[in-house]
Amino acid sequence: MHIGLVGLGRMGANMVRRLQNGGHKCTIFDLNADNVKKLAGEGAEPSTSLDDLVKKLPKPRVVWVMVPAGKPTESTVQTIANGMEAGDTIIDGGNSFYKDDIRRACELKKRGIHYVDAGTSGGVWGVKRGYCLMVGAEEEAFKIIEPIIKTLSPGVGNIDRTPGFDKTGSTAEQGYLRVGPPGSGHFVKMVHNGIEYGVMQAYAEGFDVMANKNSKELPESEQYDLNIRDIAELWRRGSVIGSWLLDLTAMALAENPSLSEFTGHVQDSGEGRWTINAAIEEAVSVEVLASALFTRFRSRREHTFAEKVLSAMRSKFGGHVELPTGG
Repeated sequence: MHIGLVGLGRMGANMVRRLQNGGHKCTIFDLNADNVKKLAGEGAEPSTSLDDLVKKLPKPRVVWVMVPAGKPTESTVQTIANGMEAGDTIIDGGNSFYKDDIRRACELKKRGIHYVDAGTSGGVWGVKRGYCLMVGAEEEAFKIIEPIIKTLSPGVGNIDRTPGFDKTGSTAEQGYLRVGPPGSGHFVKMVHNGIEYGVMQAYAEGFDVMANKNSKELPESEQYDLNIRDIAELWRRGSVIGSWLLDLTAMALAENPSLSEFTGHVQDSGEGRWTINAAIEEAVSVEVLASALFTRFRSRREHTFAEKVLSAMRSKFGGHVELPTGG
């Protein structure tokens, strides 16, 4: 397929590379001309503006947007839509609030333009591993874009297959799924990220407990100088708490066991807050997820080893850089 991709940051640029490696043609745009130039040197077709990008695409056009949620996404989607016609498709692969997706989908449907929200997980590693894609779309729109989705997804890979799941006919074991109508993709990704907060927090607190086991306030016989780096690696081998997040933690600790390059200032990108709000609307109890979010707020005032572990994980999976204290 021939697709337009807007937003060539950490994930967007790698998505272009994966799509091109899969045989698709990409026309690209980014506000940073250097980002466009770099990928143009790798075979992508450059464009000078959103209007120029839309004009260069064959009909029916498909444009994937990878820009920050909120006003940047809203402005980008509206500008692209103004150059489109009935039958064209806009995909928002960022982390937009799902209620905004529902609104945009309804507005664009009146003009015959398909709107798709694709919750995208994979971070900076997605170009090699593939991206887990949670797609909210009408069935007609999903059929149009499925070749792109399939290329971006990881496929079955070397993960053990769930017994009997191959008989379901679902694409989930390929790493992508149409989870429902517009809005549902980002809703599922929102909950995914809320869970991510909780899992990361559990690891961080556990490592913090071990890192402080040599406290002078403990009886001398109970003081252990534990090798946190080696324990993280140990847990990767056969432990029931093994995961990719643990893999990334072990990687960070192997590079620097004290995590001294991290202050422990942990940002949140919004999905955790939205997950808590959704739980309130549904009257669902989410103590762990709420606690994990509030801990991130506290981390911006005082820092522990646990926060350094959280910051290290965010850096490894998403390339997130700590903001200055008070930023």
